[in-house]
Amino acid sequence: MAKAPHAQRIPENPDKPRRFVFVLLDNFSLLCFSTAIESLRIANRMAGRPLYEWTLVGEGGEQAACSAGTVFQLDHDLVEMNREDTVLVCGGIDVQTATTKKVLSWLRREARKGLIMGGLCTAAYSLAKAGLLDGRRATIHWENQDSFGEEFEDVTLTKSVFVVDHNRMTTAGGTSSIDLMLKIIADDQGEDLANAVADQLIYSSIRTDQDTQRLSVPTRIGVRHPKLSQVIQIMEVNIEEPISPSILAQDVGMSTRQLERLFRRYLNRSPKRYYMELRLQKARNLLMQTDMSVINVALACGFASPSHFSKCYRAHYDTTPYRERGSHAARLSI
Repeated sequence: MAKAPHAQRIPENPDKPRRFVFVLLDNFSLLCFSTAIESLRIANRMAGRPLYEWTLVGEGGEQAACSAGTVFQLDHDLVEMNREDTVLVCGGIDVQTATTKKVLSWLRREARKGLIMGGLCTAAYSLAKAGLLDGRRATIHWENQDSFGEEFEDVTLTKSVFVVDHNRMTTAGGTSSIDLMLKIIADDQGEDLANAVADQLIYSSIRTDQDTQRLSVPTRIGVRHPKLSQVIQIMEVNIEEPISPSILAQDVGMSTRQLERLFRRYLNRSPKRYYMELRLQKARNLLMQTDMSVINVALACGFASPSHFSKCYRAHYDTTPYRERGSHAARLSI
């Protein structure tokens, strides 16, 4: 079996520390950044020598604020990088606004040098917007998966905790930065050091790119009925063209009445109601995270008409899709 592609660089000078350039976007996730940089710091400590060094850059070159409000002093503006640098873009809340024209131009310019580039948390959006993930596999935080999939059709989106596709790396956010950094350390310096870093972090369950970022359906809904889980999985991958309860029941080998009783017993709602809630949840994500028209959002979530979509949306969220879109835009302008 062929080994999975990795982002290990071959240094010109093996004794020179590998440099990571952290690009801090506005409202970046503190967790995805801190766990990445701490992994490098601990690797240096455990090795007893500086294997890695890092620098913080961002638009303007002065300060960057994370989504928790803490402000970080930057080392540089978006300046020219060295060919051996590894660039890690740190994203967070409202990454679409944080991904400015200047950031996109800089990413494209530096990518032409062949640099290894990664997007942590939502920053896969920034790389994709710059065209740097076309034809590649990637991941992004599960909350942004719907909007990302609609906007970037040339990217093969996965639900993995992290993805390394040659010189492009992406993570799903949260602690997945640790998993990516441990893989990099293992590729660079061997698994013994990576395991030592994990031990220092009290990180006992090291994940690979084969692990998915969300809990399994049984764990998420708190129910371990295999046929119920199977039906919900089918629903989740068939949002744009919903499947009728009768066909869902047939697919898992039961009657429609049995399926109804199963949903009532474990989830206190009908299969039709549960399916509708999944579709409306995706619709809300698209309204909040994309510039798609309300009509296109309706179609992407299996509604044949905007009026029916609006009626269902109001019944569930107590507001209309148009007002939802308007209120979100107003919050971003504050």
